[in-house]
Amino acid sequence: MTLPARLRRLAGPRAGAADDARTPAVSSVPRRRTRRALGAALAVLLVYGVLVGPDRLSELTPGAFLRIPLEGLLIAALLLALPARPRRVVVAVVGPLLGLLAVVKLADLGFRTALDRPFDLVLDWLLLDDAFGFVRDSAGRAGALGAAVGVVLLIGVLLLGVTVALRRFAALLVGHERAATRVVAALTVAWVACAVVGVRIVPGVPVADAGVTALVGAHAAQVDDRLRDSGRFTAKIGSDPFREVPGEQLLTGLRGKDVILAFVESYGRDAVENPALAPQVNAVLDAGTETLRSAGYGSRSGFLTSPTFGGGSWLAHDTLLSGLWTDNEQRHRALLSSDRLTLNGAFRRAGWQTVGVLPAATQPWPEQGFFSYDRYYDAEALGYRGPNFSYAPMPDQYTLSFFQRQVRARADRPIMAQIPLISSHSPWTAVPQMIGWDEVGDGSIYHGDAAAADDGETDERDTGRARAGYRQAIAYSLRTLISYVQTYGDDDLVLVFLGDHQPSPVVTGEGASRDVPITIVARDRGVLDRVAGWGWQDGLRPGPQAPVWPMDTFRDRFLTTFGTAPPPLAAPR
Repeated sequence: MTLPARLRRLAGPRAGAADDARTPAVSSVPRRRTRRALGAALAVLLVYGVLVGPDRLSELTPGAFLRIPLEGLLIAALLLALPARPRRVVVAVVGPLLGLLAVVKLADLGFRTALDRPFDLVLDWLLLDDAFGFVRDSAGRAGALGAAVGVVLLIGVLLLGVTVALRRFAALLVGHERAATRVVAALTVAWVACAVVGVRIVPGVPVADAGVTALVGAHAAQVDDRLRDSGRFTAKIGSDPFREVPGEQLLTGLRGKDVILAFVESYGRDAVENPALAPQVNAVLDAGTETLRSAGYGSRSGFLTSPTFGGGSWLAHDTLLSGLWTDNEQRHRALLSSDRLTLNGAFRRAGWQTVGVLPAATQPWPEQGFFSYDRYYDAEALGYRGPNFSYAPMPDQYTLSFFQRQVRARADRPIMAQIPLISSHSPWTAVPQMIGWDEVGDGSIYHGDAAAADDGETDERDTGRARAGYRQAIAYSLRTLISYVQTYGDDDLVLVFLGDHQPSPVVTGEGASRDVPITIVARDRGVLDRVAGWGWQDGLRPGPQAPVWPMDTFRDRFLTTFGTAPPPLAAPR
């Protein structure tokens, strides 16, 4: 190093250079403070949002967030009171728990929107495979995989993000301990005052909020009920008044009849009563009543209350056919592993050939034996060669055409058939058109069959394409059934058709009932005379005053009406 250079080094940096070096450091201070303040604000908002965020779509409004969460006050007080090390432990434990709370609230929000019930912490994990299959069938495998990855990422982001936010929140409290203590104390006094007075800025939403405690308590009670329910339901399965009734005493009033039991997907009470849906659907039912009456058929209609809403069709099938209220997966699996006599099994015991025609069964279904089918046709066995219509692998008209040509027309003894019709399954984005029955063939004709346009009247109150598609799809399914009876019916046909559940709240709105229409159609007046005591109304459309039965009562009523009533059976202990 040269002497001038050493002298310059010993003398230190020149004044201008020092100013240049200090300038960026000074100017970056406000930016760092802004970032810290913004991060702290976001952390507080995230923790607050998790605590007060609603789990119902109807409550997702700005006013719903104007609350003081009791749990937030307790967390803040605990963080302020604890020393550094225990405080870090609390953050490490409470942070992920708040993340799980956010996941549960989002799950509740989704399930209430789609199925009008909260997420079941014990049983709904079993539905993930069905949910993946629904998305795959509706949007393709890539869409289903993308949705699954998105859900996993969302859960991970919530768990990590809420934990980090709570850590920042704790640092903010400790960094401004005196001010934070005063704020928490003031909010606690305000919470008590609001709780005593019952202050509500938004109707039904108290400012003094303890919603997290209520939510956790409700889900804890739900878990306890699920754990206790298994034994109760098993006892009900074994208590069956028709278990030992011999075949010659069963269904004597239907001897020689072909009986079709058709479930119309998502055909709920709103379809015949909701002003935005009923005009088009009722026009089909009323016209069908007159058409079939002129051909010599009579019909009677009522309502059943379904165990499910917006989805879970198999639970309705279980309930109607077994006579047991089956409203969750645990009961469903227990029932399928039992030897409970189903309505199909009663027909089989009485000498009918029992048939299952299930166009939506696209995967192996070993449980089919429980329903006592002599013959079973899944989607592959139905041999359809046309395109899918949204979720539905084939149109209802094809399903009934196949049944008529390949099953009923070739039968050598009376048939009892269970046929779920699925053209009215969500998402109601593609609905086939009615064509001539002699044109259906193997379904190839549907490659040129565009989705039908909504021919209902424009309604400014309509909630959108989902509702319009739904009413169009229901109308199509009902027209198909009516046309089938008109084309292929005879004196020996008895048709019972009903909905499995209401459509999702996207269509019905919140607060809809769980009732579904049910109708029996026959040309033989003796069949209708037997059901006269049911009080069902004349025609294909049940009116507002039509009787409403729980769906699990139908099996016993039906078997008693058309056969011999069993001896009384003591209730299980």
